[in-house]
Amino acid sequence: MIIANPIFDVVFKALIENEKIAKFFIGTLMGQTIETVEVKPQEFTYKDQAIGIAVFRLDFVATIKTENGERKKVLIEIQKAKNQIDLMRFRNYLAEQYKKEDTMGNEKIILPILTIYILGFNIPEIEASAIKVERNYIDLVNNKVIEKKSDFVEKLTHDSYVVQVNRIKKNYTTRLEKLLSLFEQQNFSDDKQITKEFTHEVDSEEMKLAVDILHYAGTNPDQRKKLEIEQEAWRTINAMFEDKEIKLMSIIQEKDS
Repeated sequence: MIIANPIFDVVFKALIENEKIAKFFIGTLMGQTIETVEVKPQEFTYKDQAIGIAVFRLDFVATIKTENGERKKVLIEIQKAKNQIDLMRFRNYLAEQYKKEDTMGNEKIILPILTIYILGFNIPEIEASAIKVERNYIDLVNNKVIEKKSDFVEKLTHDSYVVQVNRIKKNYTTRLEKLLSLFEQQNFSDDKQITKEFTHEVDSEEMKLAVDILHYAGTNPDQRKKLEIEQEAWRTINAMFEDKEIKLMSIIQEKDS
């Protein structure tokens, strides 16, 4: 079946705005059952006046409640290429989210934060396709792990999940691996890597729903056009940054010589 590549913002938006898929995606990464979820895409446009480019971007914020009653704010970022400006954008966006008061229902509260990064490039030092970066509480005097959690500490620090889509392997047996199969960067049906052939077995309601959404996004002419626009914009942006990096390296080499 032909499906759209979900690392495009507009495609991932179609997935994550579905409540069942949002619970499936976040809960599978966390290894927990999500009881409630509310996703709010944060829309903004990145503008570069020097080259006259405006790129529409989406960041995703979800408020969740797990089966054991924990409530968190989940930040989901998709980044196709490694650019220095995006590292700073991630940090600035994270800082803004730490400053914001949260709402669940009619209640205004401060929620602990969890981050999920979906990367279209490889972290050289780490070969795993999906990793969790978690915190431990350590009693430094006695050098022991503290099992209890503090509400104060939880709201000032956070765990993080990273998915490297180019490192996803063809071994789909667990629930997590089946989720990751949607993001596999292989079997593309066009040279722009916008759509691909999905050939894996679909054996759950959540996976069937996700595949159906991605199939529509990849075959509907209007949705396809949005994907092509996003792809072209980011191709131009990435070329611009690559050119700047080449010029910077040239300057550094001249100074060292």
